[in-house]
Amino acid sequence: MKTYGVILAGGGGTRFWPLSRKELPKQLLNLTGKDLMVNETIDRLEGNVEKENILVVTNSTQAELMLTATAGRVRPDHVLAEPAARNTAACIGYAAMEILCKYGDGVMCVLPSDHYIKNVDVYKRVIASAIDVAGKTDALVTIGIQPAFPSTGYGYICHEEKRNDDGSYAVRHFVEKPNLQKAKEYLLSGEYLWNSGMFIWKASVIMKYFEELLPEIYDCLKKIGDAMNTDREQEVIQEIYPQIPKISIDYGIMERAGKVLVLEGDFGWSDVGSWDALEALYEKDEYGNITYGEQVHIDTRDCIIYAKNKLVTTIGLNSVIVVETEDAVLVCDKNRAQEVKKIVEALQDSNKPQYL
Repeated sequence: MKTYGVILAGGGGTRFWPLSRKELPKQLLNLTGKDLMVNETIDRLEGNVEKENILVVTNSTQAELMLTATAGRVRPDHVLAEPAARNTAACIGYAAMEILCKYGDGVMCVLPSDHYIKNVDVYKRVIASAIDVAGKTDALVTIGIQPAFPSTGYGYICHEEKRNDDGSYAVRHFVEKPNLQKAKEYLLSGEYLWNSGMFIWKASVIMKYFEELLPEIYDCLKKIGDAMNTDREQEVIQEIYPQIPKISIDYGIMERAGKVLVLEGDFGWSDVGSWDALEALYEKDEYGNITYGEQVHIDTRDCIIYAKNKLVTTIGLNSVIVVETEDAVLVCDKNRAQEVKKIVEALQDSNKPQYL
């Protein structure tokens, strides 16, 4: 049975504004200094997934940039463009239908395009184990991250105490982002992992769950599948896809499915979800600052300062994020980095699309 890589790369990366924009989102940025985030995700599949079996799901506004960015890594016909954003259930179902109708059943490794992995060798071993478990058990397999601290920014996976012979744990339930007290309790229990958003399963198995648990979405995907390999394929996708109900794969299937297993990952993971995540990517200076670009600082500590075009200077700042781009500047309390998306919402409400 073949193994496929499905890279989810259609998000807007709003918490990385003003660097991340609609047409050039986080996954198409080089935040680590090595390569574009989407390309780092693709390259980490080497050894587990053949290059010709990697697909990228993006949106229509980013499709041309994605084709250029991934040229030589992903076949052009394997870059799937969503005509409308319908959340993760739709794009995962679209990729599963593409695989089943055009290439035959296989194990899908569904991976977000904007994660940072420090220890790639360990990561590859965990993914290989997950592929093996998914192929043998027909289960929905996810990767849980060993918590390093009581995070209130991640969802959690509660699992059974006993480990299965294949190294997996049966999942009891999923938990949304908790408050600090709950997060501390989860950490102490030893039965909770961070929800990484990485999923491994057979295309045929996830499609059966769509049919059972999300019949409205399944009906739309079936119409698209029936048109695949015909001259009406793109016409039907453009017509039907925007009608797909919006729901995440977590809410729609993972929290309701009968057999879900989790494998533990401890490979230096960060979802690079907001500016404070740069602390996982860069070394701090002697004052606890993370800096990028031309800068001069006086009495500045524990800050994240990103300068793209201009010299940035500071005096007396503590625990602040400063981001400078060609047309915008962000200044934010580091403890409120998750709220940067509210700026994007405010810009939308203020009818300032030029900054989005």
